[in-house]
Amino acid sequence: MTPENKGIFTTMFRHRMPRFKFIGCEIIYREACFLAATGPYQVDVEFLLKGLHDVPREGMLSKIQAAVDSASADGRYETILLGYCRCNDGLVGLTAREIPLVIPRAHDCITFFFGSRKAYMEYFHQHPGTYYLTTGWVERNTFGDAGYSKPAYGMEGILSQLGLSDPYDVLVEKYGKENADYLVETLGCWQKNYSKALYLQMDACQDEEPFINDAREEASRHNWGFDMRKGDWTLLRKLFFREWDDDFVVVLPGQAIVARNDEEILGVQDV
Repeated sequence: MTPENKGIFTTMFRHRMPRFKFIGCEIIYREACFLAATGPYQVDVEFLLKGLHDVPREGMLSKIQAAVDSASADGRYETILLGYCRCNDGLVGLTAREIPLVIPRAHDCITFFFGSRKAYMEYFHQHPGTYYLTTGWVERNTFGDAGYSKPAYGMEGILSQLGLSDPYDVLVEKYGKENADYLVETLGCWQKNYSKALYLQMDACQDEEPFINDAREEASRHNWGFDMRKGDWTLLRKLFFREWDDDFVVVLPGQAIVARNDEEILGVQDV
C-alpha cells in the first residue's frame, strides 16, 4: 500500500468509526465495558464513584461537569455519552462545551436495567417497596457505620452536613443517649420502607451467580422477599450504538440540562 493510499484508507476508516467518550456511574461498569467492547463504535470509558448521589446537588454537578469539560477539551471525541439519568437533579445545569452530550430520559439508573422508563415505571407502580439490585449495586456498595452508603471522593454528604453521620459514641456525646438512640433508629430504618429485593439479571457479560447469591443474602438479612427478573439491554444498547431517539436528550454546545416535571423528565436550555 502506497503512503497516498494508506492516507486515504485511514481517512475513510476514521469517518466510519466515530469516537465517543462515555462518562458514567460505576454502577453500570460491567455493562458499559461490555457494550464498549462489542459495539460498532470506538468508545473510551470513564467511571465516577457511585456515592455522588449522596452528596448535595452542587457537589455531584461539579464533579461530572469537570469530567465533561476534560473530555470536551481533549479534541478526540465527537460526542460524550452520559451513563447517568436525572439522579436527584444532580445533572441539572450540566453544560455541553465544544461537543454534544447525550443523556437518557430517565429518573434514575435502574431504568438502564429495565430497558426503558416505561417498563421501569410500570414495575415501580405495580411493586411498591422494592429494593433493586444489579451487579453494580452488589459489588460497588460501600457503607458507613450507620449502614447507609458513604458519599464519594471524600465529599461531605447531606447527613454529615446535618451532623448525623458520626459514630454512636460521638452522637451520644453531642446529643445525649436518648436522642442518639432515636437518631440511630431513625437513620437505620430506611430498610423498613422495603418488603422485597429484585435482582435484575443482565445475563451477557459475566457469570452472575455470585452476585445473585449476595443479593439473596442481603434480602434475607433485612427479612425481605427476593425475586429475579431478566434485565433489558435496549436503552444501554441504544446509547452506545448511536440510536438516539426520543428516549434521549441531545445537549448541543452552549446548552445545559434542565429538569422537566412531565414525561420528558429532562430537557435543554441555552446558557
